Formats: sequence, C-alpha cells, structure tokens
Amino acid sequence: MTPIPGRFIEVHVLQPIPFANLNRDDTNAIKTVRWGGADRTRVSSQCWKRAMRLHLQQHLGQTALRTRRLPELIAQHLQNHHAWPADLAERAGRHIAVASSVGAEAPKKKKDENAESNGASNAWATAAMVYIPAAAVAELAELAIEHREKLEDAKEPAKFERKHVVIPTDKVDAILRSRNGIINLFGRMLAQVDEAKVDGAVQVAHCFTTHATDTEVDYFSAVDDVTSEWADTTGSAHMGHAEHSAGVLYRNIVVDLQDLHRNLGGGLADTRELAAGVIRAALLSLPHAKKNSTAPNTIPALAHLTVRADRPVSYAAAFEKPVAAGYSGGGHTDPSVKALSDYATAVNGLLGTSGLLHHAHATLSTADTSGLGERVPSFDALIDGALDSALDGAVLVKETV
Repeated sequence: MTPIPGRFIEVHVLQPIPFANLNRDDTNAIKTVRWGGADRTRVSSQCWKRAMRLHLQQHLGQTALRTRRLPELIAQHLQNHHAWPADLAERAGRHIAVASSVGAEAPKKKKDENAESNGASNAWATAAMVYIPAAAVAELAELAIEHREKLEDAKEPAKFERKHVVIPTDKVDAILRSRNGIINLFGRMLAQVDEAKVDGAVQVAHCFTTHATDTEVDYFSAVDDVTSEWADTTGSAHMGHAEHSAGVLYRNIVVDLQDLHRNLGGGLADTRELAAGVIRAALLSLPHAKKNSTAPNTIPALAHLTVRADRPVSYAAAFEKPVAAGYSGGGHTDPSVKALSDYATAVNGLLGTSGLLHHAHATLSTADTSGLGERVPSFDALIDGALDSALDGAVLVKETV
C-alpha cells in the first residue's frame, strides 16, 4: 500500500451560531459542558457527524443506511420493483434477516389489541442495527428472487427460528459485509458478522463554545385562527417552551488518510476524492434540529487546515480559558480567532514543525491570523492545498470508491 506523506489532516473551525438548539438531550434541553470554570454550549460529535454524513451522501451520490428495519426494506423493494405479493415479500425479508449472523427479532405482541403501539413496528427487525450501502438492499432482494420457489414452499411455524430459513447465511453475510465510500470514511461496528467491522478514518470531537454561555428559555404560544377571527374568547390553542443558546463554536475534525487509503484498498485518487468530500462536509454541514424555527444557517468564520505526518493535535485547549467579548469592537468571533492563532503559534513552538507539513486558513475575520499559516481566498483552495501537501510524492491511481 502506498504510504501517505501527510497522514493526518486536521480541520479546525470557528463558527458563530445565533439563537438555536442544534443538539438537545432527552429532556429537550441544550447540551452543555463545564470547562475552564464556565458553562459552554455543546454539540455532540454524533450529532455533527450525522450532519456531515448526510451532506456528503447528497454530494457524493452514495448512500449508507443505518437501520434495524432491513426486513421491511427488502419487502418494500420486492413489492415496488419486482411486483411480489405483500405476504411473500414480508416472508423474504424475515428469512433474510433471521438467516443473517445478526439475527432478527419478532414484533412484540401488544397486551391489549386496542392499545397504542407507541411507535413500535409490527414488522420483524434485525437484532442489532446494520450499516450497509443502500445498494445492498437490492442485492438482498436478488438473493430472495434466487430462492423464490423455496420461499413460496416454506412453512410458517409458530416460532420462526434460523433452522426454518431457506436462504444461506453465508450469502446474506457476504452482502452485509459490503461497503461504499461513506462506510470507508466513518467506519462500521457490526460485531455479529465476521470481517464486517470497518475502522473509521474520520475523528469528530464534541464541539463547544469558546466562551461562557447561558441557556435561554423561549416561551411560545400558538394562535387558534378561528378563535382569532371570531374573537369570542381569549387564550391560545397551545403553549410551550424550548431551550436555546447562541455562541461561537470551536469544532475539530481529523481525517486519517492512511486509514482511509487502507479501507479503500487501492490507489490514491479516490482517497483524495473522499477526503476532499468529507472535509467540505465538515465545513458546510449543519445539524437540522429546530431548523424551521431558528434557521441558524451560518458558515464558518474561520477554517484552518493542518497536515501532519506524526499525530493529530486538537486546539481545543486554546479555549480552556473562556474568551471574553470586546476585542476589536465587540463580539466573540475575532477574539476566538486571535486565541486560536496564538495557541497554534505556541503549539508549533513547543512541538517543533518537523511533523507539520502544511498549515493554512480561510476566514472572514480581520483579526490577527499569523499563527495559522497562509491565508487563502476560499474553502476550495484551502482543501486543495492541504491535499496537495498530504499526497505530495504519492502516485495517484484512479479506482472505484
């Protein structure tokens, strides 16, 4: 496998977010972290990683599915694309799921037939979440078509188990092992299927505000249009409240080009394409929570990319001391940019620059950015420059992602 000179590309982002709730906990409260003696707004890595994946899928033209509803997907595909009757299509989905090493679970029976399902599905589900390319659903459907006659003749025991399946486990598992560029980037944990695990090539940190923040409770009410028109009574149709906050977030993402190259198992052209795509997704994606009521559609005020040959370095400690507003006319963005630049200068002085192959930035800020390397005019130029440096000396060979 071709060694990559600049193994790690670090993405450091400062992004102002207005009144919003990008990520909430099980009580609908803003997620927070207390650090440096101050409460900060936090957005979890899982939340932003999903936003990155969805953005990348849209622009890459590839989709990966994380689901336990595989039997339903297969049944739906057989009905919509191959005109299978519903009962036979459902049987095929069930046989495939139970045949897999992941296994399957029967729908839970309601104690009271008239009781609400509370969101529970009446269909079979895989025993654990699977993570597969979207194209794998069609491949599993083709496997059902190959065994249609056996499925039609299959008995329906009261307790359906693996011994009753008519589709080979090894063929199902082989499809569950398949991967595409999305899975090669973000990895996959599927312990039940041998050799299905994929170590992710992308590291995403929980992001947090560079300064102390307060959580604000937004009280709201919904007007009843008929009551408003008739004016025969007072009061609203609904009242509620939701938590929001605002601030400048520091985000840190690392792309391990060597791991990505290994996952792809070939030349470097697609390694570059996928790395460029995920870095762009890191810069432009945004979690969607409450987007229709807050529209927090900002872009990063600063993006800083570094290429290192030895190990990645987070600059989160630049903000362990909360940034104070007021520098250069007020606000937290410019002081955060300066704090990041100062910290990068200190880190490079302490570590030395032998492992640092490249660093550059693109920004809207007018603050001092001398510690962040060359200033370039656009995100595209920033990404191209980092990848040129990281892959300098490696031979690019075109292959299929």
